[in-house]
Amino acid sequence: MESQLDEIRRSFDQELGQAREPGDIEKLRIRYLGRKGRLTSVLRLMGKLDPGERPRIGKISNELKAYMESRLRALGAELTEGKEISARLDVTLPGRACRRGSIHLINQVLGEIEDLFMDLGFSVVNGPEVEDDYHNFEALNIPPYHPARDMQATFYFSEKTLLRTHTSPVQIRIMESSDLPIRVIAPGKVYRSDSDVSHTPMFHQVEGLWVEEGINFSHLKGVLEAFVHTIFGPDVPLRFRPSYFPFTEPSAEVDIGCFICGGKGCRVCGNTGWLEILGCGMVDPAVYDYVGIRDESVTGFAFGLGVERVAMLKYAVDDIRLFFDNDLRFLTQFS
Repeated sequence: MESQLDEIRRSFDQELGQAREPGDIEKLRIRYLGRKGRLTSVLRLMGKLDPGERPRIGKISNELKAYMESRLRALGAELTEGKEISARLDVTLPGRACRRGSIHLINQVLGEIEDLFMDLGFSVVNGPEVEDDYHNFEALNIPPYHPARDMQATFYFSEKTLLRTHTSPVQIRIMESSDLPIRVIAPGKVYRSDSDVSHTPMFHQVEGLWVEEGINFSHLKGVLEAFVHTIFGPDVPLRFRPSYFPFTEPSAEVDIGCFICGGKGCRVCGNTGWLEILGCGMVDPAVYDYVGIRDESVTGFAFGLGVERVAMLKYAVDDIRLFFDNDLRFLTQFS
């Protein structure tokens, strides 16, 4: 009888593999499990078996019956669902094209900036967005009483822990942990409590730092001229205007010729013909004291730029909030 059960299982598997319609499943159920089915007919012969064999054969028979019922249910459900889908599907309808995404404009501009500076020999470094007061302010020559802290509109977690207000703390961490020469840029998110058409509470900065023997302001000028002419075009004029930052001395702001009026003066540029894009300067010697650089022959420069501001100027965007509103009508223009 055991050989008969094996033969029934092989035959059942073969016929089940040929089933293509829900009706085929019912026919198989009747053929094998119905009142006159093949398995039922064999089970009726159990009474003629030796009493010692009945438990073992009974177990095999029950397992086979459960196997058949399970396979029939599964295939029946699969064939029925396939029929329902086929009935709903109109293959004559035109296909639906998949919508393609694109890289966000800010990431596009950030990628351009990173590629440019890597071509100039800079490495890309990163640091924590949750910073301590020492690296964000004090080591950058901004002590607790300094008025520049009021300009930052800082998000504090505690007296000594905050969301970084610029990526300059990465420069301090790199100078603390790296050997000279140092030539790096530090791109990343920064946070300030400010929101209007030209400011958001979160935005992106790229800080640059070059420190080694013999670096002077002409190196800084050459690097930033390469940046401006690569990003905005070779004919864009630029100027360095004296300014003040606690961690650089001398300091400057870099302006480029206004795209709107061509330098003649308009509402956008405040009738000056110039638009400010970044701040820069030679690293203040006081900063070297904080990071343990004692060699007086070592000099360097630093600069910082806002990625959103660069994108606004390059693509004539008049409201920084458009970058973060997730309006596809705006974003798809830059796909």
